Amino acid sequence: MMDSFITKDGKKLRRGYTSGSCAAAAAKAAASMLLCGGTREKVKLITPSGVRLELDVLDVTRGETFVSCGIKKDSGDDPDVTNGMVFYARAEKTDADLGIKIEGGEGIGRVTRPGLDRPEGEAAINSVPLRMITEAVAEVCADAGYEGGVRVVISAPGGEEIAKKTFNPRLGIEGGISILGTTGIIEPMSDDAVTETVRTELSVRRAEGKTVCLLVPGNFGADFIKDSMGLGQACAVTVSNYLGDALYSARELGFSGALTVSHIGKAVKLAGGMFNTHSRWGDCRKEIFAAHAAACGADRDTVNALMRSAVTDDMLDILQKAGLREKTMRSIMDAIGDQLARRGSEDFCAELIAFSKTYGKLGATPGAEKLLETIRRETEG
Repeated sequence: MMDSFITKDGKKLRRGYTSGSCAAAAAKAAASMLLCGGTREKVKLITPSGVRLELDVLDVTRGETFVSCGIKKDSGDDPDVTNGMVFYARAEKTDADLGIKIEGGEGIGRVTRPGLDRPEGEAAINSVPLRMITEAVAEVCADAGYEGGVRVVISAPGGEEIAKKTFNPRLGIEGGISILGTTGIIEPMSDDAVTETVRTELSVRRAEGKTVCLLVPGNFGADFIKDSMGLGQACAVTVSNYLGDALYSARELGFSGALTVSHIGKAVKLAGGMFNTHSRWGDCRKEIFAAHAAACGADRDTVNALMRSAVTDDMLDILQKAGLREKTMRSIMDAIGDQLARRGSEDFCAELIAFSKTYGKLGATPGAEKLLETIRRETEG
């Protein structure tokens, strides 16, 4: 167990270590016992971030030509579905000309689509963990004076079932989980973990030839594109509160456009320049509605009612009764369009369609329908 903490949103949260650290530590311990003999109860590892780990070695198995052992994953206070899994490494000697070879075994997924960190057909062991494993084994070989080859098979029993709870099926990783991590350490509730997942899914779609991406913040948007737009939910990339990061990634990956379909509760925040829509960063919904309504001719009572409202559905009802819903939404959509235009370029346009459960489609930025046509064409093609 790690004894390292961060404070987030006023809470003290314990750090953990990644599946990549587990795999590298298991490989190091197995190779050490294979080449140097003896038994290792603990193994030391320095992660890419410079954090030193000392982990318990579990389930040591010896054969005539191999040693296998496991490391149990501790995700700290992060809600990680792989927390508590044991990651195994089986090390065996091979010919010197084969060098150090890392393979994926039971429970490790295989890459079946382009655009991911590893080529199609390879085990889903990302490049940083792959390097960690290789370097850990190379260190043992050097210490032991061993000049032959070593084959290491990483496995994660139960990984195929657990992978169903992850994004792997959507990304085209089949048959198991991925070995992940760029620092070796898990920061609980990390924003980076979410945005990297979004970027990975966008990368897969770009590699498949998509030129425009469809973004939704969450389930409301996914349901709307299915029920009201006739598009499968699998067409969209879920970006949670991180629309700004998603747009940056889409532009960097070479998409020509990004269409966001969002419930007005999140979409209205964009009119105020909030591209991370999580409430911990602010909540300007009623202020934006009130300001635009006033600009569209709302009287004092209507503005005051909007400022007392807690949810956007109530705000829309107030505007509907005042006869200002459509006019105010046009004003808000113009502001959203201006904010999105600032994140575009000659080669990339960002557009948005806003909706509510009660009123359906509320508005769209000028180029939204054109992007939607491209999405339909590329989806059907």
